[in-house]
Amino acid sequence: MSRSWLPAPVWLAPRLLLLSMSLGALLGSSCAAQTPRTTPTAAPASPAPAPPIEAYIHGSWESLSRSMTDCHSLVDPKLTTRPVLYVPAELSFPPQVTALQAACGVRAEHLPRRIDHPGALMPARIATPGLLYLPNRYVVPGGRFNEMYGWDSYFILLGLLEDERRDLARGMVENFFFEIEHYGSVLNANRTYFLTRSQPPLLSSMIRAVYDADTAATPQDVRRANAWLGKAYGYAVRDHALWLTPEHRAGETGLARYHDLGEGPVPEMEDASTYFPDIIRWLLQHPEVKTDYLVEGPDLAPDFRSGERTPEIERLVRVSCDPGASAVCARAHVGTHWLSRDFYAGDRAMRESGFDTTFRFGAFSGSTHHVAPVCLNALLYKYEQDLAWMAAKLGKSAEAKTWRGQAEARRRAMNRYLWNAAAGLYFDYDFVAARQTGYVYITTFYPLWAGAADAAQSAAVAAHTRLFLHRGGAAVSLENSGVQWDLPYGWAPTTWFMVAGLVHAGAMEQARAVAEAFLHTVEAGYQSDGTVREKYDVVNGSAQVQVATGYKVNVIGFGWTNGVYLKLKHLLATPPLAAQGAVQ
Repeated sequence: MSRSWLPAPVWLAPRLLLLSMSLGALLGSSCAAQTPRTTPTAAPASPAPAPPIEAYIHGSWESLSRSMTDCHSLVDPKLTTRPVLYVPAELSFPPQVTALQAACGVRAEHLPRRIDHPGALMPARIATPGLLYLPNRYVVPGGRFNEMYGWDSYFILLGLLEDERRDLARGMVENFFFEIEHYGSVLNANRTYFLTRSQPPLLSSMIRAVYDADTAATPQDVRRANAWLGKAYGYAVRDHALWLTPEHRAGETGLARYHDLGEGPVPEMEDASTYFPDIIRWLLQHPEVKTDYLVEGPDLAPDFRSGERTPEIERLVRVSCDPGASAVCARAHVGTHWLSRDFYAGDRAMRESGFDTTFRFGAFSGSTHHVAPVCLNALLYKYEQDLAWMAAKLGKSAEAKTWRGQAEARRRAMNRYLWNAAAGLYFDYDFVAARQTGYVYITTFYPLWAGAADAAQSAAVAAHTRLFLHRGGAAVSLENSGVQWDLPYGWAPTTWFMVAGLVHAGAMEQARAVAEAFLHTVEAGYQSDGTVREKYDVVNGSAQVQVATGYKVNVIGFGWTNGVYLKLKHLLATPPLAAQGAVQ
């Protein structure tokens, strides 16, 4: 496979020259000081001011809450079909499902079989896509994301706990236990079309956050928390095991990769029918970007759903996707140009990563499944350390030792394949091409957050803060690829990992600069239109985004931004030394 999208090592040189510049001016002042304001000669008329942003966030937990007693929970903005509510095959209809049917006119069905492992029930076997039943209330991100997501929920949970909503936070974690028990794994989200993939592994961090909040309360809560930890540990072990399966193995590196068990284009792209054709058009317009993502096929009508299997269609199914089985596939071509079967494997793996879309894993992330990423393996290192901590708390000393051994083995593999001492950064590793990608990305701070970086590595990475930091916060990359998970965009989750990682590294001034810049941008956006958004243009310090290709909308809500905003505000109000304990 061609890998010319991978930058050569010399690609880093111009950026690393920036490190010779002093960080003093950047880190010694706030964002407000860096952006002088002028006073207008006459104050224009303005609408009534919005309530404080904290009040907006406090209220958002209710407006973004969903449950099996709420008709709105069934709505799926991503699909045109009327959704169905599905209950695990082995369970009777709970009373709230029966009530929901009567109140909302919802159709409820049992899944066709018990799901005891990922891939046990493929979405294609379910005639109508639908919502998967969960027993407890949960908070959704907002907008088109009207279900409980895997990694979004971690940052939402941090905000809930900061707002002392412990019961709601604990209920969400227990929903993940329910997913593991009845749907085979922690899911990307609780819709049937997500049954083939998970999301970044943060369940152990959620368990620890809820446990810490409970044990800081009353003695009765402490007793309950200790009993709850015993149950939580078993589910965390099962969740971690997903990432050790052959499908998630990054070759012989001892590291993990993202992977989706499904094939072809994802069905949830029905609401964005130009997404895949836009990618094809971009690839055709940029022949200098060498990939093998395009294949030749027939020029079909967009509504092609014929059951006729001509030799030409049979070949298309082998090399790309099945237009007779997928309406998304039938539209995913430009003339005779189609996306390859391997591209769709990478696209699906990208969605498990949560970084949809970036050029970090090739153009439009078409090679995600060929890469051992820094983010995933740092999260798994933290997971294994968390499992060791849980086992020790539960008196399972032998298991604790085993988990510590697994974490140390992963750390050694990360040092071998992901760490670049010359650059002072962590890079993803393409195990198919057997080399680091060289793509400078904000996930280089994840090992600091996870505790996988030693003192020298932490100091080296922290020294690169200025590469990412702009007036409005930390951008996720240095490359303006035109998609939402690259420059000029900054996101709450990666900002949190970066800030928390810098605090763990003792780089307090850098942590403060990143946190203040992002908070200022969120606050400015809120003052402008009374909303909190999914992402921000941190180069310009604005909520107004202009994504060229891919997901172009900046969704209002927004769950993880709300949670990270509250955590960063708390962190900035905490003395630097005490702040070390504020970023678990």
